[in-house]
Amino acid sequence: MQEIKSVRDADVAGKRVLVAVDFNVPLKDGMIVDDARIRACLPTLELLKGRGAKIVIMTHLGRPGGREVEGLKVAPIAHRLGELMGCRVTVAPEESDFMMLENLRFDPREKEGSAEMAQELATFGDVFVNDAFSNSHRAHASIIGVPQILPSFAGVRLMEECEKLQEALTPPPGAIAIIGGAKFETKQPLIEKLIPQYAKILVGGAMGNDIIKARGLPVGASLVSNVPANVAIASNDKLAVANDAVIEKLEPKEARTGLVVDVRADERIVDVGPVTAAAWAQVAEDAPFVLWNGPLGIYEEGYTEASDLVAQALARSGARAVVGGGDTGAALRKYSFDPQKVFLSTGGGAMLLFLTEGTLPGIEALKQKV
Repeated sequence: MQEIKSVRDADVAGKRVLVAVDFNVPLKDGMIVDDARIRACLPTLELLKGRGAKIVIMTHLGRPGGREVEGLKVAPIAHRLGELMGCRVTVAPEESDFMMLENLRFDPREKEGSAEMAQELATFGDVFVNDAFSNSHRAHASIIGVPQILPSFAGVRLMEECEKLQEALTPPPGAIAIIGGAKFETKQPLIEKLIPQYAKILVGGAMGNDIIKARGLPVGASLVSNVPANVAIASNDKLAVANDAVIEKLEPKEARTGLVVDVRADERIVDVGPVTAAAWAQVAEDAPFVLWNGPLGIYEEGYTEASDLVAQALARSGARAVVGGGDTGAALRKYSFDPQKVFLSTGGGAMLLFLTEGTLPGIEALKQKV
């Protein structure tokens, strides 16, 4: 991380600083449900404010599909940020020394990585700061285009994310990794990278289904990847999958627990079973270090028990850990944990890509000399 410059070293007094953040927070009835991503960027914003910078924030919110959506405007975010910062934050076109641009995803050029849009955004700043780690795996105009135009720096949070994830690539002996979610083919390179470094890799979610299938066991109607899991990787004895599962019948919808060898054609695996979940929770509690990305079950459908049990054990253990992914973070935040030991990453996809590649497009863009 020595190749990119930190915002701590930037001369910002009296300058307009254009700050990329990811304030893509959950909203309900126009109210913010969870402001964790806003709070994560406060160290950078407080540093800039304290040094006399004029701050211009840019973020996206939701998936408006390149058009203006009333319910996805940034006004609630600006209001909450103002409360946290103890000052008024205006929304463009109302100008002030602390301003937020409207939702970048209202403009389809953002997702396209438009050089034209990057030029337009750059007119709002003299200096650019990227503190949007969770967006830095995307080649968007605000992330990779603006650094080609303005002197650029990494925010406090972005630097911390990179440092913590680098530590996860050199864990202590006996460390375990927990990988959930879907699309085994996209996470296979990471698993291959982790196998030599970790004592055990516990695999849940649809990824667990892929390994179960590759090992010749039935998965019924469970979600699996379109590309079959590599048998050589799936058979590695460091990879552990559930022995029992929560199994849901499709019609009528009803769930039961049973062994994964007993999944019928009209059933699907929806969560790691209670016996395996308890065993994995104990493994997490006893480990000196845990890397965790992705839930163990279909979290958004209410199958949260296994993920919550492991999260509770990890919070209780006091072990060092790096945890990422929206549902995984939601599970962990249900319990009180020591933030000095457990680092909760703001990224899901960005975290996975950084662990695999050691960098991100948004980080590489900061290395360009303007």
